[in-house]
Amino acid sequence: MFRSLRRALGVVAAVLVLPLAGVHTAQAVGPAGVAGAKEVAADAPGAGYWHTSGRQILDASGQPVRIAGINWFGFETANYVVHGLWSRDYKSMIDQMKSLGYNTIRLPYSDDIFKSGTVPNSIDFSSGKNADLQGLSSLQIMDKLVAYAGQDGLKVILDRHRPDASAQSALWYTSSVPESTWIANLRSLATRYAGQSTVIGIDLHNEPHDPACWGCGDIATDWRLAAERAGNAVLSVNPDLLIFVEGVQTYAGVSGWWGGNLMGAGQYPVELNVPNRVVYSAHDYATSVAQQPWFSDPTFPANMPGVWDKYWGYLFRQNIAPVWVGEFGTTLASTVDQKWLAALVSYLRPTSTYGADSFSWTFWSWNPNSGDTGGILKDDWVTVDTVKDGYLASIKAAGFPSTGTGTGGGGGGSTATCAATYTVTSDWGTGFNAAVTVANTGTSALKSWQVKWTWTGAQQVANMWNATYTQTGTSVTAVNADHNGTVGVGSSASFGFGGAPGGGSAPSLSCTAT
Repeated sequence: MFRSLRRALGVVAAVLVLPLAGVHTAQAVGPAGVAGAKEVAADAPGAGYWHTSGRQILDASGQPVRIAGINWFGFETANYVVHGLWSRDYKSMIDQMKSLGYNTIRLPYSDDIFKSGTVPNSIDFSSGKNADLQGLSSLQIMDKLVAYAGQDGLKVILDRHRPDASAQSALWYTSSVPESTWIANLRSLATRYAGQSTVIGIDLHNEPHDPACWGCGDIATDWRLAAERAGNAVLSVNPDLLIFVEGVQTYAGVSGWWGGNLMGAGQYPVELNVPNRVVYSAHDYATSVAQQPWFSDPTFPANMPGVWDKYWGYLFRQNIAPVWVGEFGTTLASTVDQKWLAALVSYLRPTSTYGADSFSWTFWSWNPNSGDTGGILKDDWVTVDTVKDGYLASIKAAGFPSTGTGTGGGGGGSTATCAATYTVTSDWGTGFNAAVTVANTGTSALKSWQVKWTWTGAQQVANMWNATYTQTGTSVTAVNADHNGTVGVGSSASFGFGGAPGGGSAPSLSCTAT
């Protein structure tokens, strides 16, 4: 059906784009954040694990939060890892997501990544890119992405997208991937990330569609009952997670987008053993994915709020539960699609007016190789589609406290000190890349840091990522970026740069901090 095309380009694109592996723009080098680090106490919304209250999602201290994020797909394809690593370092892409104002990443996966024989592929390790991913399994790479996203102050939602890498499935199980495997793997992920509140929840299954039903009572096809079984299994091992439940295609004879029909959730709610954990998720698309009758309504786009209210918006408007639009996207090629996206963004409620009392969302997609929508990035995996990204500006929201830099210090008499180490990661004679790690060696959290050094040769910095710099003669001063100035006690931050000519011997570094 119409949804299969978007995923079909994944593996092919990996092969076609591999020649671009030499792109070095904005790559990042250095260790990922510390997995499982304790939370940073902060007044900013988003700290800790989240729960629901009526139509709002609240953080650990009861402050409302808004998910305003992006889908980064690939783990669900035969690459068994997020796409684009054939072109760029994963840290640089997560940094770019943050810089654009996205605060959450939805990571689709298939159950294939749990198989012992699964090997992630199409990752470029040249010039220091993705160096810390070499030799890792898909799940171990997912760990790295989660850790670095948390360090950057982004949250992660894991999305069981497919039972295997070949195709989406109408139901949550297939003949080769039974319900027991689905639930066992959900439990495994919930256990894996227990205590890591970067992962705020799991989207149980992507886009249930006919013959999936809602509230029909048939154990083999009632998606609502299956979501209860799976949600309770997840919460039995990690009771802090949110459970994201998508809709179906058809309810009471009324059909819509795959996963986009939540008309039955009001009468037949998903009820779990742990209260205040359910977030309903809708998917909505434009004509570049498929035609729907509402696009040809003579009142379009004025008719769209009524359409959305009917399928899923009523859950929010009646204060029944939070609603997260887990996927929406378009190529923006047609006027109809442009009007659709403008109307949907308005419907989701601008942050400046409503704050976090709004619909949550993750746009489809970060990837440019989504066949019927394209992405926020253009085909070079670097350049931002500023028109598409611009449509989303009014509904973006603030990022969240870092979960990758420890608890920090504090108290009278504490001191902020740091040490820096320098490593040449690649040197081709006429140029080089280097990484610098800044370690907190004091008894309080660093608020900011700077590193200085003087080269004995004629090296010049050409570009730097995760820090800003000045160079006068042979002397260089690097200052933290906005997102990595805070470093907890016993933790570290990193930055990288490219220079010319060859790297030569490592200089002596001095590090100062506040």
